[in-house]
Amino acid sequence: MKTATPRPPEELTPQARARRQEIASQAAGPLRPPADIEYSADEHDIWVAVNEALAPVWQRHAADEVLAARDRLGLPRDRLPQLTEVSTLLDQLTGFEYRAVPGLVDKLDFFASLGRGLFLSTQYVRDGASPLYTPEPDVIHEVIGHANCLADEQLAELHRLAGQAMLRVETEVARQFLADVFWFSGEFGVVRQHGRPKGYGAGLLSSYGELRWFPTHAELRPLDVVRMGCLAYDIDHYQPVLFIADSLTQVLDVVGGFFESVTDGQVAAALAA
Repeated sequence: MKTATPRPPEELTPQARARRQEIASQAAGPLRPPADIEYSADEHDIWVAVNEALAPVWQRHAADEVLAARDRLGLPRDRLPQLTEVSTLLDQLTGFEYRAVPGLVDKLDFFASLGRGLFLSTQYVRDGASPLYTPEPDVIHEVIGHANCLADEQLAELHRLAGQAMLRVETEVARQFLADVFWFSGEFGVVRQHGRPKGYGAGLLSSYGELRWFPTHAELRPLDVVRMGCLAYDIDHYQPVLFIADSLTQVLDVVGGFFESVTDGQVAAALAA
């Protein structure tokens, strides 16, 4: 059973809840470029703190291609970038652009945008009391995690193919299957490099705790899209099972190839096997 129990807004302080709503109200939506947000000094400080904490963990546990993409993208580390800045940098590398949404969106809308080279992102910032954790995606996860991945051609193509596949299939069962395959690749994908497991999924890359935890604690299974689409998981805990590839080229061949050709019938047959 897939479960999702993000922190309810009422658990935030009144001040934090009001700030989140203020930022969410400025979301321009998927059809227009994002509005620039006037972030506070405290919000910039959270960005800096997360970057500083993640930097040495990335050097040890992030895939080589992600590290190279990060360097090419060149996001500022001393302040929060605007989504318009992220779009300008990404467009020059892989053609992806960011759009601002007020919060979580329906998976069909999210993946449909990916298929068009658009990443739907929130703009609010996590609680400063726990800067290394967020119960649901914030701008730090969606930029530090996803933008650095989208700066790599292979990972950008994986995102596009996942989005195009979601538009091609018609049943909710098939769409959920595709979302689950993406969970274990685009969000929590692992590749073996230099004899060690390295993360390339945005969920791993933006999690200070889990990126350090998974190499010695997670069960690493061979890449298998059917098992990826069938495995139950809980988004509120570290992932006890992950799927490891021999290279990002293999990820694009196996997972990307699946996204490129999958049909409702193929998903139904996989689930019935």
